[in-house]
Amino acid sequence: MKSRPAYAWRSVGLACAAAFGAAWAQPPLSLSEAEQTALRNHPRIAAAQFQAQANGFAVQEIRSAYLPTVNVNVTGAGSDRGAVLSAGAVTTSSLYSRGSSGFMANQLIADFGRTSNLERSARLRTASADSQVVSTRAEVLLEVRQTYYQALAAESVLKVARATLDLRRLTLRQVTALAQSALRSTLDVSFAQVNVSQAELDLNRAEDQARASHAELSAAMGYSGDQPYSITDEPLPEALSPDVNEMIAEAMRRRPDLNALEYNREALESYAEAEKDLRNPSVNAIAVAGAAPVRDDRLPRTYSAAAVNISIPVLNGGLFKARREEAESDAAAAHKTADDLAVRIARDVRVAWFEAHDAFLRLDVTARLVAQANESLRLAQARYDAALGSIVELNQAQLNQTSAEIAAASAKYEYLSRRAALDYQTGVLR
Repeated sequence: MKSRPAYAWRSVGLACAAAFGAAWAQPPLSLSEAEQTALRNHPRIAAAQFQAQANGFAVQEIRSAYLPTVNVNVTGAGSDRGAVLSAGAVTTSSLYSRGSSGFMANQLIADFGRTSNLERSARLRTASADSQVVSTRAEVLLEVRQTYYQALAAESVLKVARATLDLRRLTLRQVTALAQSALRSTLDVSFAQVNVSQAELDLNRAEDQARASHAELSAAMGYSGDQPYSITDEPLPEALSPDVNEMIAEAMRRRPDLNALEYNREALESYAEAEKDLRNPSVNAIAVAGAAPVRDDRLPRTYSAAAVNISIPVLNGGLFKARREEAESDAAAAHKTADDLAVRIARDVRVAWFEAHDAFLRLDVTARLVAQANESLRLAQARYDAALGSIVELNQAQLNQTSAEIAAASAKYEYLSRRAALDYQTGVLR
C-alpha cells in the first residue's frame, strides 16, 4: 500500500502536468491578431459605426425637401342641405355632403438657400461622425496595445519570480546541508527560509497580476469573459524621431478627433446660414385632383386645381432672429472647442515624446543594472561559499538581482507602451 505522502506528491504532479498541458494548448495570439479581433468585436466601435450610419440618413431626410410630396385623401362628410357657413376652421366646402377621393401634390420651387445649407450641414455632421468612428478605433487600438504590453510585462515578472524562487530554494538546501554539517549556523537557515517564503509571496502576486493582465486584454478585445491564449513577444520599434514639432504638425493633420471637431464646426456654421435663410420667402407649387362619386347635386363629379404659393415671413416675435443667433453662438463655441483641442494635442504629443524618450533611456540603464547585479551575486555567492561573507550579504545580492531583472523586464514593455501612446497622440493609430 502506498503512503499518503506518495499519493499527495503524485496528485501535485498530475495537477502541474494538467496545468502545463492546458497552457501549452492555448492558441498563440500576436499583437496584430489582438488588434484585428478588437476591431471586429468591440461594442464601442460598433456603436460609433451605427451612430455614423444614423447621421447618413439625416442627409436623405434633408434632401427629401427637393422632391415632391403626394398625399391621397379619402373624405366622407354629411351636412344639412343648404348649409354654407360654419364657425372655426371648417371650410365652406366641407358643408356639402359628399364622398370623395383625390390627391394633393406639393413641390418646393425655391427657398433661397435654406435647404442647401441644411444639406451641407448634415453632410458635415456625417463626416464628423465618420471621424469619430476612426477616433474610437484609435482609442480601442491604444487600449489593446497597452494591455498587451502589460500582459507581456506581467509574464516576464512571473518568469523572474519563478526563477527567483528556484534559486532561493536551492540556496536553502545548500545552507541546510552546511548547517547539518556544522559549517553554518541555524541563523543562516532561518534567513534562507524567510527568503524562500518571501519569494513564494512574490510568485503568488506575480501570478495574480499575470491573470489580471490577461483579463484586461480580453476586455480590450471586446470579450465579456477571459479568453484562453498565449501571447507572443514583440520587437522594439524603430528609433524615436527627434523632431517633436514635426510630430505635432502630423498630429494636427491626422488626429481624427480634431477632424471630427472641425467638421462639426463647419456643420454648425452651415446650419447658422440655414437659420439666417429663414427670413427669405419660400415658393411652393401645389396641385390637387380627384373625384366625388357620392356628392350633393350642386357639386361637380371631378375636381382639379393648381396654385403657386409664396410665403413671406413678416413678424414672428423675433423667433427667427433668436434661432439664428443661437446657431451662430453654437458655431463660435465649436470653433473655440477645436482650438482648445489643438492646444491639448500639442501638449500631449510633447509629453508623450518625453515619456517615450525617458523609457528608451531606461532600456540601457536596466540592462547594465542586470549585468552588475549578476556580477555582485556571483561574488557574494563565492564569498559565502568560502566562508568570507554572511548570509545577509548573499540575500541582499539575490534581492538586488531580482529587482534588476524585474526592472529590465518591465523597461522594455514600458517603452513599447509609451510608444503606443505617442502613436495615438500623433494620429498614427487609426
